[in-house]
Amino acid sequence: MTNLRNGGRILVDNLVAQGCDRIFHVPGESFLAVLDALHDVAQIDLVTCRHEGGAAFMACADGAMTGKPGICFVTRGPGATNASIGVHVAMQDSIPMILFIGDVDRSMRDREGFQEVDFPAFFGPIAKWATRIEDAARIPEYIARAWNVAISGRPGPVVIALPEDMLTDAVETRDRPRLSRHSAGLDPDDFTDVLDLLRTAERPVAIVGGAGWDVATGAAFDAFARSWGIPVAGAFRRQDAIPNASPAWAGNLGYGPNPKLVERIKAADLLLVVGARLGEATTDGYTLVTPDHPGQTLIHVHPDAGELNRVYRADLGIAAPVFEFAAMLAAADAPETPRPAGAQAHEDWLDWSTPTRRDAVALDLGQCVAAMRERLDADHTIICNGAGNFSAWWHRYWPYGAQPAQLAPTAGAMGYGTPAAVAAALRRKDKLAVALAGDGDFLMNGQELATAVQHGADMLVLVIDNGAYGTIRMHQEREFPERLSGTTLHNPDFAALARAYGCWSESVERTADFAPALDRALAERGVRLLHLKTDVEFITPATTIAAIRG
Repeated sequence: MTNLRNGGRILVDNLVAQGCDRIFHVPGESFLAVLDALHDVAQIDLVTCRHEGGAAFMACADGAMTGKPGICFVTRGPGATNASIGVHVAMQDSIPMILFIGDVDRSMRDREGFQEVDFPAFFGPIAKWATRIEDAARIPEYIARAWNVAISGRPGPVVIALPEDMLTDAVETRDRPRLSRHSAGLDPDDFTDVLDLLRTAERPVAIVGGAGWDVATGAAFDAFARSWGIPVAGAFRRQDAIPNASPAWAGNLGYGPNPKLVERIKAADLLLVVGARLGEATTDGYTLVTPDHPGQTLIHVHPDAGELNRVYRADLGIAAPVFEFAAMLAAADAPETPRPAGAQAHEDWLDWSTPTRRDAVALDLGQCVAAMRERLDADHTIICNGAGNFSAWWHRYWPYGAQPAQLAPTAGAMGYGTPAAVAAALRRKDKLAVALAGDGDFLMNGQELATAVQHGADMLVLVIDNGAYGTIRMHQEREFPERLSGTTLHNPDFAALARAYGCWSESVERTADFAPALDRALAERGVRLLHLKTDVEFITPATTIAAIRG
C-alpha cells in the first residue's frame, strides 16, 4: 500500500506484515508515535513491563519459544542501557530479537542532549546488527532486513534506534511482504561423509542444542539417536534439545555434570556436535573438549559458517540448518541393531538424576524437585531460571520434556527467570510456566510480578532463599575460606511481597511441608509464589560449605 502515514504507523504496519503478534515495552515519550499506532492494531498484544531489563528478557524468551524475533521497545539513554542485558543474552544464546529504541531528534544529535547515546556504537559489539533509521520512507526496508538478520544463520539480536522526529514524519512508502526463511542447502557429499564416520566410529557421542534448534529438530534427532544407539548430551542449558525420556538421552554438560558423562565425552573417538557452539560452559573452560581435540574426530554442524573453525578445529564442518541435518539423519538407513552405548548412557543419567534424601537439611531441594516430578507433566511444563546455584537442583533432577521446556540463559544472567516465565505464560498457555529464582536473582527482576498479574499470566514462582549470593559465596569459600565479604543478604518476606503484588503465596521451611504447599499452589490460578527458605550450608546438590572449606 502507498498512502500518507507517519513513521510510527509505518513501523507498526510493517511489524504486522512480518508476523509480529506481541511487543514487550516500557513506555517512553521518544516513541509515542509508535504507541499511538498500536492503539488501533488488534494483531499485536502490547505487554507493559516495569523495567527495561525485564522487558528485554521477555522478548528474548519469546524469541526462544517462537523462532521469530522477540520484539522490545524502550526509550533512549537509561531505557536502552537497562535493556542491554537482554541483547547480550540474545547474542550469547543465539536467539532472534529486535530491540527498538526511541532516540533523540535528528536535529539534536551530537550535542550530548538529554539521554543521548550513540546506539549503533554502543550496541555494535553485542548485536548482530545495530543501526538507526533516518528516513521514515525506508522503515519497511529496515524492518524486513532486521527480521531477516535476526533469524538467519546463527540467530541473534538486532538493535534499531528511532529518532523521535522521524517517527512523526508523514511520508508515502510501500510496505514489504513477509519474508520467507532462507535455507542453505546441505551438500550430499558432506552427508555421506557423516554417515561413513558414524558407521566406523567405535565410541561416538552427540552434543546438541543451540542455534535454530526447535521441537521438530529435537524429534528428528531423537529418532536418529534411538535407532543408532548414540548417546546424546545437551549443551549447557539446552536440556530440552530432545525429551529427556528418550532412551538415548545421556544428560547435560555445563556446571556440575554427571562424572560418568564427562568420562564418556573424554573417551569418545567421534563427537557429533549439532547446533552448539561448544562454548566455555559446555566444555568446562575449553578443557573437556579442547579446540584441537587430539585423538577425537569432530563433526561440527551449525547454521552459520562463521562459527565453523572459529574456535574449534572441525574435521568435518557443515554449514546447514539444524532441522535439515537432523531430518536427513533420521531418514538415513540405520544399523540393524542400535549400539548399546545409548541405553547405557541413559541408565547412567537415570541414576544421576534420581534425587537422594539429605536428612541433615531442613528443606531438601532434591526432594522438592521429586515432589514436582510426581505432580507436573514434564512435556507440559516450562522451567525458567536465571543464574545461581539454586538452578543446579533442577538442572540435575528435573526431566525436561519437548522444547520449549527450558528457558535459561547460557550467558548466565541473573534476573532472567521471572520475566521469562511471564513470556512463557503468555505465549504457551498449554504449558505451566515455572519461574525459579534465588533470593538475589529474584530481586533483580521480581517487579515483573506486577506485569504478570496485570496481563493475566498463569504461572508458578519458586523463590529459593538462602540469604546469600550463593554462587559467589561458593567461589569465595573456595578461594578465601571463612572470609565472608559482600555476599550475605538481608531479604524481605517474599511471600508477603508476592501478596502485595496480588499473587497467592506461602512460605516453606521444611521438606515435609513442600508437597502440600505445592498442591495448594497448583489448585490456584494466576500467579502463585512459594518462598522456600533454605540453608546456605547446602550450597549445591553435591557439596556443602564445610566441605569446600576443607
